[in-house]
Amino acid sequence: MVKQRRDRKGGKRGQAAPEIGKPRATLEGATGNKRKGGPPLNPPYLARDVRKLYLVPIIHMSADMGSLASALKAGATAGLGHQLWQKHREIVSGFWDSIALFFDSLDVHGFRVYQDGLVANGPDGLRIVREGISQGSKNFEIIGKLLERGAVLVRTEDLALVKQEHTYIARMARSKSLKEKEAAALRYKLVQSKLLKQRDDFIAKRIEETLGEGETGILFIGAYHDVIPKLPGDIGVKEVKKAVKVRGYQQLLSKPRRDKAQFKQLSEYLSSPVTLKQS
Repeated sequence: MVKQRRDRKGGKRGQAAPEIGKPRATLEGATGNKRKGGPPLNPPYLARDVRKLYLVPIIHMSADMGSLASALKAGATAGLGHQLWQKHREIVSGFWDSIALFFDSLDVHGFRVYQDGLVANGPDGLRIVREGISQGSKNFEIIGKLLERGAVLVRTEDLALVKQEHTYIARMARSKSLKEKEAAALRYKLVQSKLLKQRDDFIAKRIEETLGEGETGILFIGAYHDVIPKLPGDIGVKEVKKAVKVRGYQQLLSKPRRDKAQFKQLSEYLSSPVTLKQS
């Protein structure tokens, strides 16, 4: 049986919470990207009681999309062609296998698990995880195994914001004609950046409030999210896979004329074993 515990704020009693925007320590081998007005994200030191967060930039598959799965799968197959769609599925399967093997190698007891789109914890959160597993989601399969090994599921997102985005995506997926689909896509594009920012703000705040001093978390988040710069300065972040490479793969996949060598390189990267110093 998976045990849950109540959320609690990190930090020492009587100590002010770290301010968002201050330089952040990162784990060894973490990204060298620079923050605005700050140093690189891999300083040669770590705070003694730093909180740690593994970030997994995910690739959404139809099995992750609940009631929209069939419509989105049909659209993707039509857009990419059957052969490329099957190849893509194999690549993404290899990606998730590499993520699973990495976490299998860690003692995850007490880790706090944050998930893109997760609007509940406790029994409702566990029901969402089980439904994802039953629909074939490798993302949720990994989370299920983490919970079995003592990790703790944490509500990650705001229900109203997630429902807004789901509504826009549903309108595109269920459009009957090309004209309807284009109109729905335009309406979504007009609000997409604002919605993504609002969701990222909420996710960062949830992590700040629920990841305690000395604790470790795992965030499974879509590759186009930008949560890292919004986190407080005492949370050390490690990208399990580089988000920029995951985005690069997704961008190439959608292009009719793609650089085959680059696409092959990124495909191999996605399914390669995770190492803390991979670039």
